[in-house]
Amino acid sequence: MKLEEVEAEDNVSTVVQFVLLGFSKIPNLQGFLSGLFSIIYMVVLIGNSLILIITRLDPAQHKPIYFFLTIIIIFFFFLEICYVSVTLPRILFRLWTQDRSISLLSCATQLYFFLILGTAESFLLAVMSYDRFVAICKPLHYPLVMNPKKCHQLAAGAWLGGMPVQVGQTWQIFSLHFCHSNQINHFFCAILPTLKLACGDTSLHEMSVYVVGIFIAAVHFMLILVSYSKIIGTILRLSIAQGRAKAFSTCSSHQLVVVLYFGSGSITYFRPTSSHSAGTDKLLSLFYTIVTPMFNPVIYSLRNQDVLAALRRLCLQT
Repeated sequence: MKLEEVEAEDNVSTVVQFVLLGFSKIPNLQGFLSGLFSIIYMVVLIGNSLILIITRLDPAQHKPIYFFLTIIIIFFFFLEICYVSVTLPRILFRLWTQDRSISLLSCATQLYFFLILGTAESFLLAVMSYDRFVAICKPLHYPLVMNPKKCHQLAAGAWLGGMPVQVGQTWQIFSLHFCHSNQINHFFCAILPTLKLACGDTSLHEMSVYVVGIFIAAVHFMLILVSYSKIIGTILRLSIAQGRAKAFSTCSSHQLVVVLYFGSGSITYFRPTSSHSAGTDKLLSLFYTIVTPMFNPVIYSLRNQDVLAALRRLCLQT
């Protein structure tokens, strides 16, 4: 792949097209990876779509106490499909065609939607923890607190809240000049591998990326911790063991999803710089961009008795 470039005013070559190296260093596994990623994508689409269908069609999920959670579940699993679709179809296309080129605009667009959807997922996980807090700690006030208006406001906030920040961050990165190389050593237009190709010192830009990421993740994670600290306190005060078990069961699926999402993201971005390597970064990125969304519907359905009951009813009807 030739380096396409134009001459900038200061006589420095500026990249106008990138090459995503992806998994080019392991050519013997290209066929295996193509089949594996195709299966994973089908599992993600089918698994998340099945949860959406169950949530929409099962009458029990439309009771007042489930109204807000139903809407959030629909948003969450639809978001999971979009989140994976930002990266995985392009990975498959490159594996099938061996065409690894991507334009500057396409790269910026991919990064923008990846950041937006990641922020929205973080927000939705925080909102779901608040929903469980109200349902367990203030059950009599649940229909009043989680009314349809607030439901739609919070759902819209999850999608729209991060847009101004991520527009600014994407613009900041792609307003830089990229020179000397157009090869991104990753399988999608991730922030740090892209910044490595920019001319000059990018330490301030890298710092801003970490500050924004830490702020967004920390705010949402703290909201989740506060909600669950109150939930655990309420559960421990319950006098009936069966009631405790049911309350813990209600939250367990969400807790596992939170651990997978925030845990994999934290290991990827906040581990010591000395332990960073291109191969390790790709492997960890695969986990939080592809593997975690694949497991989420499995975790949610297996750990949620209401979803299992709805699935049984749906199977009996068909």
